Amino acid sequence: MSHNDILTAAGFTGQELSGGTLPVFSPIDGTEIARIMETPAADMPAIIAKSQEAFKAWRKVPAPRRGELVRLLGEELRTSKAELGALVTLEAGKITSEGLGEVQEMIDICDFAVGLSRQLYGLTIASERPGHKMTETWHPMGPCGIISAFNFPVAVWCWNTALALVCGDPVIWKPSEKTPLTAIASMKILARAIERFGSDAPEGLAQLVIGGAGLGEALVASKDVPIISATGSTRMGSIVGPKVQARWGRPILELGGNNAMIVAPSADLDMAVRAIVFSAVGTAGQRCTTLRRLIAHNSIREELVSRLTKAYASLPIGDPRQATTLIGPLIDQGSRERMLAQIGKAKAEGGKVHGGHIVTSNVPQGGAYVEPALVEMPEQTDTVREETFAPILYVLGYDTLEEAIGVQNGVPQGLSSCIFTLNVREAETFLSATGSDCGIANVNIGPSGAEIGGAFGGEKETGGGRESGSDAWKGYMRRQTSTVNYSSELPLAQGVKFDF
Repeated sequence: MSHNDILTAAGFTGQELSGGTLPVFSPIDGTEIARIMETPAADMPAIIAKSQEAFKAWRKVPAPRRGELVRLLGEELRTSKAELGALVTLEAGKITSEGLGEVQEMIDICDFAVGLSRQLYGLTIASERPGHKMTETWHPMGPCGIISAFNFPVAVWCWNTALALVCGDPVIWKPSEKTPLTAIASMKILARAIERFGSDAPEGLAQLVIGGAGLGEALVASKDVPIISATGSTRMGSIVGPKVQARWGRPILELGGNNAMIVAPSADLDMAVRAIVFSAVGTAGQRCTTLRRLIAHNSIREELVSRLTKAYASLPIGDPRQATTLIGPLIDQGSRERMLAQIGKAKAEGGKVHGGHIVTSNVPQGGAYVEPALVEMPEQTDTVREETFAPILYVLGYDTLEEAIGVQNGVPQGLSSCIFTLNVREAETFLSATGSDCGIANVNIGPSGAEIGGAFGGEKETGGGRESGSDAWKGYMRRQTSTVNYSSELPLAQGVKFDF
C-alpha cells in the first residue's frame, strides 16, 4: 500500500492532513506525509478545565459500567487492527508484525482493564478497638495527563487510558510530535466506542493535544491534573518528575533502560542467540527494553560473539512494510547520527565494532537505515553506561556471577534484565535481593517484549513508575482508610486515656 492508501484506510481525509503547522514525516523514506494543526498553548487551561468537569461526572459512574466503555474500545481496536497497525509502521517505522503487535497490546490491556473494573478491591483490617471496623477503599483521583514517546506511539497511551478510565479518571494525551497521526487515529477509534457507550461518557473524558513541549509543560504544571504519566528519556523525566512533585501531584515515570543479559557457561546458546538478536535489534533498537549490554562468561564469550556476528550479517534490513524485513529504519537522521557518534566513542575507548554501517542499498532512499552494531568492549566504560536509542549491543566478559551482576547493576538505569542459565542456583541468585536491581528480571528469556499482565517499569533513573498490569491501577486512584465505630464506647488507639 502507498502512504496515501494507508492514511485513507486509517480514516484520514485530505483536509485533515494539510494546512497545519506541524510536519509529519515517515521514517520509511523521509517524505512528508502530513502537515497537521497544533493545539494552541492558550487553549490548555480550557482543555484542563473540561477534563475536571468530566471527572466530576465520570467518578459517579460505577466502575463496571466504566469498564464497558473500555470493552467497546477493545472491540473497535479489533476491527481496526490492520489499519492502525499499518499506520504505526508508516509513522514509526516498525516492521509490519511489530505494528500489528502494538495494536494487539492495546487490545490486551483493554481485556485486562475490563476485568479490573470489577476488581478494584480494598481491604478489611482488624481493629484493635472493640466495636470498630477499619477498611481501606480506593477512589478516582482526577484527570491523568499522558505524555508518550514515538517508539510505542499508541500502546503506552492505551496502557494508561484503559486503566485510568476504569479507575474513574479522564485523560489528556500529548503524543510525540513525531507520531501525531497514530494518536489522531486512536482517538477516532475511541470516539466510536464512546458513541456506542452513550450519554454516561461526559464531554472531555478523553482529549488529545498536539504540539511541542509547551503543551506538556502546561499539563505538568497544572494542579488540576493530579496524575502525570510520562514515558520517554531520563532527561525528560528529570524535568517532569520534580515539577509534578513540587505541586504535590503524582508522577508515573517510565524512562530510559540500559538493559543487560548475562549468559552463563551452562546456557543454551541456541536459545540465547535467538533472544539476543530480537532483543537487541527489534524495532531497530528503539525500545526502552532493548538489549544494550551482553555480559558473557569468558569461557563462551568468543563463541557467542562469532554466532552473533553471523546472525547479524543475515538480518534483512529495509522497507518495514515488506514481509521479509526484520530491521526497519531509525526514526530519523538525527537518531542515526547519534548512533554513529556513540560507536565512535566506543572505538576510542578500545571497542571492537562489528557492523554499524549506514545502509543505502536495497532500502528506500531518504530513510535512516543502518546495520545493527555489535561492539566488544574491554570494560564497562562511560559510553556503555549511557543509553543510546539505537541498535548498539556492547559485549562484556565476566568470570564470576557476582562480578556479572555487579556489571549489570552498575549503570544509572534499572528497567529490564535477564540471565540465560540452566543452573538453578544462578537463576535464583539473579532473582534474589542480591541479584538484579531492575524492575523486570527474566530467566532464559530476553529483556524485551513484556506481557501486559505484569506491572511494567523500573528503578533508579528509569523513574520508579509502573504501568499496565498487576496492581499498577493503584497509581491512578487515591487510597482512603476508614474506621467506623458501631459501639457505644469511644476507646482510643494504643491504649491512650483522655478522660474528662
